[in-house]
Order: sequence, then structure tokens, then C-alpha cells
Amino acid sequence: MTLAVRLVLGLVTLAAAATLASADDGWTDLSSGKDALAGWRKPTGAWFTASSVQMDPHNPRRLAAERGQGILVNGPHGNTHNLLSKEDFRDVEVHVEFLIPKRSNSGVKLEGRYEIQIFDSYGKAHLTGADCGGVYPRAEEEPQYHYLDKGVPPRVNACRPAGQWQTLDIIFQAPRFDRHGHKTADGRFVKVVLNGKVIHENVVLHCPTGAAWRLEKEVPAGPLLLQADHGPVAFRHVRVRPYLAKGPTAS
Repeated sequence: MTLAVRLVLGLVTLAAAATLASADDGWTDLSSGKDALAGWRKPTGAWFTASSVQMDPHNPRRLAAERGQGILVNGPHGNTHNLLSKEDFRDVEVHVEFLIPKRSNSGVKLEGRYEIQIFDSYGKAHLTGADCGGVYPRAEEEPQYHYLDKGVPPRVNACRPAGQWQTLDIIFQAPRFDRHGHKTADGRFVKVVLNGKVIHENVVLHCPTGAAWRLEKEVPAGPLLLQADHGPVAFRHVRVRPYLAKGPTAS
């Protein structure tokens, strides 16, 4: 075997090993394949899968999608059931890519209770937790929906213009409970990165966000939720994997 052949075979072996490592990195994809909705609890409402999505050129507050595979879209009218994963998660890393039209609103909720907001906040100077990337404020639904605080705003406005794909990476540590079900440690967003910029680190969650702070009991594990009832949104490359957190063991 010549040296050139050995070098080529070596490069092929290294490439194959790199591919295997990439495929075995612990991520579970919840948005690809022929049945991309199989990993989500029913009812999934009007959600459908698409091969391409863009802001509707005739109406910048809507999305135009071509049906196919690879992208989750929350229905033709941008208002349907929230998606909840079939699997419950404790400490978890989440990667999602999202696209919204102008003035749209969505969110990613860990355990279905702790929300990182998705909103058309491009160019806004003064941010609150209700802006894109924010830890959503506590709220009450009666007599009409209103905030009780400002939530936790992102450190910087990393939001891209409506109609562009954006990336959101979240490391979440679930609340801890003893064997009697009493909470011993709050949950936290260990790190949140929006479009490559760190927007949160070590944010303690004393209670769920939004109206869930009073309506939902805290639990040691829960589903990933993609919000679908506040406006058009598309998601792709929705991936999760366990996060090996340090600290007390959850019940």
C-alpha cells in the first residue's frame, strides 16, 4: 500500500469517526423525519410540516409555507394548540431555530412552565422580560391579562428582524424536591444564548412564569412546550439532550 493510499484511508477513517461522534452526541431531534409530530402530545391541532417558510410578501404579519418536511409551522392562521413533547425532561439542553413575521409572539417553555419569550423586538432599546429572549413576567389573567412584574430582560437585544431564522440555546436546571415532595431548590436558566449572544446566566426561577406562577404546581420534570396561540411561528432543528447539572439530586 502506498503512502498516498494510506493517507487517504486515514482521512476517510477520521471523517467517519467525526460523523459518528456528531451522530452520537446525545441530542434527540423533535422536528425532523416523515412524522415530525410523532414526538409531541395530541392534540397537535393545526400544526403541519413544511420544507420552506418565509414572511408572506403580501402580508408581513403572516407566514407563507411550502408543505414538506423539516419545519414545524403552527397552522395556516398562526393560532392553534401549543406543542408539548411526549417526553418529560429534568435538567436539559434545548436548541431551537425559529422564524416569526412582524409583531408575532411565541415562546419556549421548559417543563411547560418557565418561558423564554419569542417576540418581534428587533431594534428595541429598552427591554423587559416580555421581549425576545426575556424570562417572561409573572401575570394574571383577570380581569384582563396583565403583568405583575417585568420578568428578566435579556442582557442585550440579540433579536433579528422579523422574517429571518433565529437560534435559541437554553440550558435549564429543574427544581429539586425531597422524597416528601417539598421543594429544596429553585429551577434556573443556567445559560440562554440568542443568535450567538449570551443573554442570561444563572437566572433563578422562584416560580413558574406568566399566569402559571399561580395556576401550575412546580414539578421535578415536565415537557418542552412550543407556544402556538399568540401568532404565526415556525420552528426547525428542535433538539434536546440531558444536561449533567451539578448540585443536589432531583427527586
